[in-house]
Amino acid sequence: MVVSINTNTSALIALQQLNATNRELDKIQDRVSSGLKVRTAKDDAGSFAVAQKERADLDAYDSVGHSVQRGINVLDISLEALKTISNLLIEMKTKAVQAANPALQPAQRSLVNSDYQEYVSQVTTVINAATFDGVNILNKDPVVPATDDLNILAEPTANPALSIIVPAINLKAVTTALFGDVNMLATAQTEMTALEGISQSVSAAMAAMGGNLSRLENHSSFVSKLQDSLRVGIGSLVDADLTRDSALLKSVQIQQQLSTQALQIANSRPQQILALFQNN
Repeated sequence: MVVSINTNTSALIALQQLNATNRELDKIQDRVSSGLKVRTAKDDAGSFAVAQKERADLDAYDSVGHSVQRGINVLDISLEALKTISNLLIEMKTKAVQAANPALQPAQRSLVNSDYQEYVSQVTTVINAATFDGVNILNKDPVVPATDDLNILAEPTANPALSIIVPAINLKAVTTALFGDVNMLATAQTEMTALEGISQSVSAAMAAMGGNLSRLENHSSFVSKLQDSLRVGIGSLVDADLTRDSALLKSVQIQQQLSTQALQIANSRPQQILALFQNN
C-alpha cells in the first residue's frame, strides 16, 4: 500500500466507520431516552402513520367514554329517583287503606289525607330533583324524543344511527297527574285502585331504566378494554425494546472506542515517512 502524506486512506476508512458508529449510537440513545423506536416519520413512515391513526382513535374513544359515563350518571340518579318514588307509593297505599276504613271519622280521615298529600308533594319534589348536569329524563311534559331522549355516543365516528338512545319519560303524567285525595271513603277507594296502576307504571320505568343502565355499564367496560387494546397495538408499533437496546448500547459504545483507536492509529501512519527521512 502506498503511504502518502496527502491522502491517508486508512484514516478516511476509520473516520467513515467512526461516523457510522456515532450515528448508530445516537439512534440507540434516542430510543433509550424516549422509550420509542418510532418517534417520527423518518424512523419508519409506515409504522408511524398507523400509530398516529390508532392514537386518533384512542383519543376519540376518550370522548365516547365520557359520553357513556355521563349517561351512566344520569341513569343512576333517575333510577334512584324511581326507587324513592316506588317506596313513597307504598307509604301512600298504606294511607289510602287507612282512609278507606269505614269506621274512620271524617276528622280522622282528613288528617290521613293531609299525610297523603305530603307524599304527593314529595313525589313531585323527587321528580324535579332527578337532574344531573342539567339533564332530567323523568320530568318531560310532553316528551319530545328529538330533544328530550338521552343520546349517548357509542363509537368514535359519532354516527347518530349507532348512538345509544335512552327514552325520556313524562313521569308526572303517570304519577302526580293521577293522584287525587283520600278525604272521603269513596275517593280513598278510588285512590287505592289508581295507586296500583301508578305503581305498575313506575315499576315498568324502573325495569327499563335498569336495563339501559346495565347496557351503558357494559359498553363502558367494552370501551375501556378497547382502549387498552389500542394502547397495546400502538406500543407494539412504536415502543422500543429497552432490554435489547441496553445490550446494543454497550456493544456500540465499544465499537465507538475501537473506531476512535483505529482512527488514531491511521492518523499516526504518516509519521512513518518522517522516520524514514530521519534515518537517512
